[in-house]
Amino acid sequence: MAEDSVAVAAVRAGDESAFTALTERYRRELQVHCYRMLGSLEESEDLVQETFLRAWRGREGFEGRSTFRGWLYRIATNACLDVLDQRPRRVLPYEVAPVAGTGTAPFEPADHPWLEPYPDHLLPNVTSDEDAPDAVVVAKETIELAFLAAIQHLPPRQRAVLILRDVLGWTAGDTAATLELTVAAVKSALQRARSTLRKHLPRQRSQWGPVTDPSAAERALLQRYMDAHQRRDTHVLAGLLREDVRVSFPPLPFWVEGSQAFITGSTEFAAAGEYRYLATRSNLQPAVAVYLRRPQDSEFRALALEVLRVEEGKITEIVDFSSPAVLEAFGLPATLVTRDPGDSFSILSPSQPTMTRSRKRS
Repeated sequence: MAEDSVAVAAVRAGDESAFTALTERYRRELQVHCYRMLGSLEESEDLVQETFLRAWRGREGFEGRSTFRGWLYRIATNACLDVLDQRPRRVLPYEVAPVAGTGTAPFEPADHPWLEPYPDHLLPNVTSDEDAPDAVVVAKETIELAFLAAIQHLPPRQRAVLILRDVLGWTAGDTAATLELTVAAVKSALQRARSTLRKHLPRQRSQWGPVTDPSAAERALLQRYMDAHQRRDTHVLAGLLREDVRVSFPPLPFWVEGSQAFITGSTEFAAAGEYRYLATRSNLQPAVAVYLRRPQDSEFRALALEVLRVEEGKITEIVDFSSPAVLEAFGLPATLVTRDPGDSFSILSPSQPTMTRSRKRS
């Protein structure tokens, strides 16, 4: 959407309603930007509000040498850098703990700054034009958890340079102006950032491209994954996983590697009761909300959110966010009630749950 010079002039003159209307155009893409910088949904929401507050206070200083959108990105980027200068990077369990052996029970939660998932329904609506700003903002591989985990290894200003240059497609000059660096310093930082990133990205993720809708094959794989868990069919489940699948369980400093280790652990340490599963989306990846009805309960209560990475038709990574509070941001209910013990659920969108038939898990 083209910026309205009249609206921008009204903002500079102190028209609060014009400011709100103009800034709200960019809320979701700015939140994605802050999320990439910080790795936290909650912090990204706070930083967008901080960005708008700083922009309102400094509105008279906007001289029109960039677009209003670009000016907001500059404010947001520097607000994120202020936060990153005060705390360590966010991590996933495999970065802070050794791989668990077969038969090892999960550890107690640890107070690490964990990477957080991002609900797809909060992403900007993407146009069909791959060169449009919103399409660039949500390029698929640059919102996936694997990418987010990898860029956490970059120093804050290298991270900002990489996001502005390689994700958003800014020029070296615009990036330098935003970060108050020289163009030469931006080019050097970008080269170092790309080198570090390659070391931490999984295979087949060294390049990234535009967002695509989930394929029929991906949706079918997700349904088979849920069905296999529901039936406790370990043979089918093993066939859906890559042999070297990695599974981690934040906020537990615990992770396993290999399909057999995951299946064995799920069998040995799963809480007793009946399970139900809701299909959803996180970070433009298939995801599953897990609910458990313990023997003493009448309802299924939220247990975890599993985010899956799929490559070449196999599940190659699962990040199991073992905290019921995570599901709230996805618009998912805290509890489920079924009329029949054989009923389960799938979900089309946060506001459209539908029921499907499945067997018990005990």
